[in-house]
Amino acid sequence: MSLTSNNNGGDVQRQLEAPIPWIGMYVAAASLVCSLAMTADVFYGFRTKRLWFPSKYFSINAATLSLLQVAVKLPVDLTTQMWAVTDRLAKVSSLILVSTAMGNFMTSLGSMNDKEILLNVIALGILVITVIVNVCIQIIQMRHFLGNREMYLEEIIATFSILVLFVMLSASAIMVPTAKRYLEMKYQERLKEEEEIEKSAELEKLTTDKLRAMIRKYWVMAATSSPQFVIARSVTCLTSGVICLLIAFLLVEAQARMAIKGKTFSKTDSNYAWSTIWIVLAQSVGGIVGTIAPAFRWLTAVNFGYSEKGLMSFKNAFKIESYWTQMLVDWKESPLPLEIGDRKWRKVLQDVKGLILNFVIRVQMLIVLSSKLVQLISVCFMSRIILCFHCITRLKNKSTSGTSDIHVVSESESGVNTEQDLTRYVLLLEGEVVQPPETLKNICNKVDKVIKMGKKQQPKNLETLLLKVDNFSSWTEMYDYQVPSLHSQEPPNCWSLHLVTLTTIAIALPNIPIQRTSWLLTSINEGLFYVKLIEKVLDRNEVRLNIRKAAGAMWVDVELYKKWMRIDLDELSRKSRNSKEVLQKLSEQAENTVMEFMTNGKDCRIKDPLNWPLKVISANSMYQITRTMLHESENPLMDEGLFNQLSTTIADVMAACLTHLTRIITMKCHQNSIEEREKSVHQAALLLGKTEEILHILQQRKGQSLNREISIY
Repeated sequence: MSLTSNNNGGDVQRQLEAPIPWIGMYVAAASLVCSLAMTADVFYGFRTKRLWFPSKYFSINAATLSLLQVAVKLPVDLTTQMWAVTDRLAKVSSLILVSTAMGNFMTSLGSMNDKEILLNVIALGILVITVIVNVCIQIIQMRHFLGNREMYLEEIIATFSILVLFVMLSASAIMVPTAKRYLEMKYQERLKEEEEIEKSAELEKLTTDKLRAMIRKYWVMAATSSPQFVIARSVTCLTSGVICLLIAFLLVEAQARMAIKGKTFSKTDSNYAWSTIWIVLAQSVGGIVGTIAPAFRWLTAVNFGYSEKGLMSFKNAFKIESYWTQMLVDWKESPLPLEIGDRKWRKVLQDVKGLILNFVIRVQMLIVLSSKLVQLISVCFMSRIILCFHCITRLKNKSTSGTSDIHVVSESESGVNTEQDLTRYVLLLEGEVVQPPETLKNICNKVDKVIKMGKKQQPKNLETLLLKVDNFSSWTEMYDYQVPSLHSQEPPNCWSLHLVTLTTIAIALPNIPIQRTSWLLTSINEGLFYVKLIEKVLDRNEVRLNIRKAAGAMWVDVELYKKWMRIDLDELSRKSRNSKEVLQKLSEQAENTVMEFMTNGKDCRIKDPLNWPLKVISANSMYQITRTMLHESENPLMDEGLFNQLSTTIADVMAACLTHLTRIITMKCHQNSIEEREKSVHQAALLLGKTEEILHILQQRKGQSLNREISIY
């Protein structure tokens, strides 16, 4: 009976342990995803030549913390026996992966608001405490048995590195909100000066060269004040980079030592079995590749800490700037958020809070001082190499060209003609030294490359269409007589809706070669990208949101399916005898659609044209334009002539809208959010490159009638 019971118990145990290797593969998959995300950040940094490697794909958030929680299952597993070489190495590699992940997380704090930073750091702290406590329990309980085991020392060091890196990340999290506010104040001061300069010159008179110079100035301000870049050049990030380098060497040393001793990595005694090998491989990739970003950030911070006039002074090297502790001081001086009636208890709690925060402030100061010491040692160690690198760079610059990319714009065009001028737009924190010339030059070169990238994407068909612009006269003439809306209230104007309606009519005309209609569709499709962008920026209160949606929905049917409402435009073109018949059929269909909606007295949307259904908005626009065209002349133009007239009108409408491009580019440079500022200026530079030729065409063709249509928004 007892033997049978033992056999049954063994069978149950084997069945329970059977899926554990697949759980191990789940751990390996989570580790691999983390490794690939860190690799993507490294690739992105090299591709954009931002060698401080901003966190784009691997940042501290719920998804990455969940993946890390799965990846560290082995170190927190207190029940599974893991004594073989591969098992112990898997535990070490798991701990090193967590350390490397925190080193990569550091800069991502800059892309979060204060609440997100607090919540994410707390969530990471819970994970870190869980890992450290579980590992410590194993080490303490099994210290006598583990004393002669492999990887014992490596496991302790890796666990300690997790704690140190979390402390460094927390210190940076305390600094970030204050640093953002400080940089924001400096940015706003500089912005006021620039806005005064821009007000003195009319936006319409801004040439592309002046726009390029303006974008350069805002790009320098946005790039140097980027919160991620500020963290990357901080002393805590430098220390994190050093620690990540050391633990990467620890992982390599452990694997090399096992190989030298002839230990086989395939040996495993745990229930995770063969999956342990895959876990070690996936986490080793993450541990090695993930060290690249922290290592380069270390070099970046060392380069910023090095002065060409010599090594930093000890007085400045160990000065603790106020932004490191200002948030803690504010918390200390603020009242308690709790509502306690008893004055005595309020005083006790306030005193306790003060004592705790005094201790935290001293710890923060100790962390910063320690990090500054690491920076000083690193600068002393790397100074010779940095000096040689600077000399090589200067010789290379002299041999390639005599002019610096920083001041290729003439003074008459931009007011910025020297490297000294652009350094005025560099935004630094208190205590930071002037950025190396190479850094400023790379920032300016990046602007030129983005603009050049935009030039390669210029809309050639749209440029050809804009050559038809006739001083905006055709659109003005059409609106001299405007058929009123079928409703007592007139829906607001919208460029995209006018463009789509006019294009629909144009491609429905009979006897027009398909090559011409296809070219018109392509041209309008290119132009609508910029029209929608302009309308979205100018329509800040989204008053015309429904009108813009109607234009978008209408364009999908016209461009992709050649249909409007229930009418097949190709079939309409083939069956119609002349253009007048096309206009009449479109007008009748539009009127029927609107009147069908108006006769439905139960629909509460009738009273406000902004709330009409999308098809009714489109139909009302079609009715007004077709009726206007039918009324324009007793002897309407023939098909070909009407198509040419419509093309000119479309070009005029498009041009009237695109005259706002200069304003849009300028507005994108004035991004309010410090986290999104660099991205917004990047979009402005790309937009300038794409539309440079368009701006030239519009400047050559603008007329007096232009001012009338600018008032649409």
